[in-house]
Amino acid sequence: MMTTSSILGQFDLCAESAEFPDLQNGYYYPVDARLHLFADATRWAMVVELLGYSPRAGNLTDVLHRYGNCLTRGEPGLGEFLDRVENMEEVEPEGGEEYGGAVPLVVRGTPLRVAAHAGTPLDEVFRLLVPHHRDLLLADETELRAGIPADLPLLLKLDEWNQPDDFWDTLPGDHETFRQLAEVLATGDPTRYRPTLPPNTHWSHWPDAGTL
Repeated sequence: MMTTSSILGQFDLCAESAEFPDLQNGYYYPVDARLHLFADATRWAMVVELLGYSPRAGNLTDVLHRYGNCLTRGEPGLGEFLDRVENMEEVEPEGGEEYGGAVPLVVRGTPLRVAAHAGTPLDEVFRLLVPHHRDLLLADETELRAGIPADLPLLLKLDEWNQPDDFWDTLPGDHETFRQLAEVLATGDPTRYRPTLPPNTHWSHWPDAGTL
């Protein structure tokens, strides 16, 4: 179905089962985020990327969440976990979640240098990459469309939006952002997204994330 209520229904079910993007996640230090909407007359999909540093996984990881009525694999919710740094053994030679210093971070075969000294916490180091290297860190077209039809048109891409503090008290269907995004998907009209709430997806708004 392509109604606002049916789309929000899927969002709410996923949120209730902890399968909706959570910037407050205790296992990941947030680094960046991006949201993509796709739709045509009969199909819709939303892909949300949360890029974060997971000390337990030992990498900077782009976590893809997919929703829609036309997914080509898997169920709505969490999708791929895409590790980005290819030389973590050099970046973090001593462990301890700290930068070893003096070596670039290799992402997609590209060495990226950062202005950070040895001993800098890795979440701070990874955040230094974002201003100039977002597109290397976030999903490319192949990764983005891995679970949705290749011909599904892109309607809207957001690099920031307003996210509820948690989905226990506020489901997506009760929040302005996701109600408007559902309208965009149901109508195919990107102008239905008219936010009045300030964006808060920057990592600085989530100081407790990653601290479990």
